[in-house]
Amino acid sequence: MSVLEDVGTLRDHVIALRHALHREPEIGLMLPRTQEKVLRALDGLPLEISLGRRTTSVTAVLRGTGASRAGDDAPVVLVRADMDALPVREALDLPFRSQIDGAMHACGHDLHTAMLVGAAHLLCRRRERLAGDVVFMFQPGEESCNGAGVMIEEGVLSAAGRPAEAAFGLHVFSGLVGHGQFFTRPGPMMAASDQLHVTVIGEGGHGSAPHLARDPIPVVAEMITSLQTMVTRQFDIFDPVVVTVGMIQGGTKANVIPDVATFQATVRTFSERSRERVSVAAPRLLSALAEGHGLEARVDYVPGYPVTHNDVDETAFSTATARDLFGEARNEHMAHPLAGAEDFSRVLNEVPGSFMGLGATPPGVDPASAPFNHSPYAAYDDGVLLDGAALYAEWAVRRLELARLHRAGAAADGRSATGEEARG
Repeated sequence: MSVLEDVGTLRDHVIALRHALHREPEIGLMLPRTQEKVLRALDGLPLEISLGRRTTSVTAVLRGTGASRAGDDAPVVLVRADMDALPVREALDLPFRSQIDGAMHACGHDLHTAMLVGAAHLLCRRRERLAGDVVFMFQPGEESCNGAGVMIEEGVLSAAGRPAEAAFGLHVFSGLVGHGQFFTRPGPMMAASDQLHVTVIGEGGHGSAPHLARDPIPVVAEMITSLQTMVTRQFDIFDPVVVTVGMIQGGTKANVIPDVATFQATVRTFSERSRERVSVAAPRLLSALAEGHGLEARVDYVPGYPVTHNDVDETAFSTATARDLFGEARNEHMAHPLAGAEDFSRVLNEVPGSFMGLGATPPGVDPASAPFNHSPYAAYDDGVLLDGAALYAEWAVRRLELARLHRAGAAADGRSATGEEARG
């Protein structure tokens, strides 16, 4: 039975899990009810399960028993799903809408978790076909909480006893692409995400006499404008930098000059070179502007997630697998990376791998105008759950077999070289 035929038997189970997760969304690194649901869904499977110490993560290892398994040196593949929700009040009237006020699975992580559980069931049924081991990474805290970093520190990449040699992740989108469309690209797929936290310190006074005060408000305004000029004049347009100020605070009344004004910005970059340069250039510019006006600026450049960088070979493999399963028409090449960020980037910094998007826009809805991820109106269709589960499973089966063949070829080449030396 093919993986696409087999996954159909899990339909009710996977959909029910997604709905249960959606009803009780949890935020951050501690997701006890989510962890409980995942453990219950994995119960009875031949998995070695370990739980996070600083998070409610779940790591499950499946030991392949295939005849071609390369002994204790068998390859390891990691597949990952994030589990956390967002502090968003759901606006959709769904039968399984969020029951937690102010929390919602607005980014589709409930789908990722249900898909990976489905993949675990599929792979346990195919244990004798696995030429190595599979690590299932169920991760809390993707939404700006460094969940992947914590799991890496706690050993997820070597959970099988040997380092993972390839890693794969999947993310659904409520808009942007059509229903059921897979998309990815080699190289940078998503941006690095850092933040600027700026406090400008002046001296308050009466609005009618600004010359008797040191007004931080116009300095902040000049800083915000100058950041945009910095981007266009100091950085290559073909290696983009995006700076967006999302928060400004200062003052209490129209005729009162405040002592302090603050703002925060998100900084998106697509290469480590630009990321390093902007981390120096932005604070230098802002400090100089404040000093030029006789004020003081406290500038904190706060590193976030690195660039999500897809390995060229692993992306060719992951794309070929998706095309074999679902056909050429359902697979798209991304012309440009997305400016969103992902902490699966931390995994890809350590292990060659690939991250892929999947359109989950409800059928009949125009993806160009559909509410996008993080919106309180973002809707994700259950119809992609089985496809995601099947793809996770097929990635693991095929990548382990590819590693086995590569090792067998390398061993044969070694024996051949040894034989040539002996004859010589």
